[in-house]
Amino acid sequence: MAGEVRKRLRGRTTITSKHQVTIPLDAFRTAGLAAGDSLQSRVLGPGRVLFERVGDHLAETAGIFDGIYPDHAVDELRNEWD
Repeated sequence: MAGEVRKRLRGRTTITSKHQVTIPLDAFRTAGLAAGDSLQSRVLGPGRVLFERVGDHLAETAGIFDGIYPDHAVDELRNEWD
């Protein structure tokens, strides 16, 4: 009926005719997902699909070597080329 609100069980969702699924808000927040995240799907068995966020590898590794070289060390190496 038009205007009737369907009662849903917390944490459940439905697959649409276009094979789309809405991630329940609690799961979305707890997983740390954000709009625009890219997800990879993996089938774990009948009726079981795992979605994992595909990370931005550059963002994940940027800055991991901070502190290895003293300040301006790269500039000094570049100056040796002149």
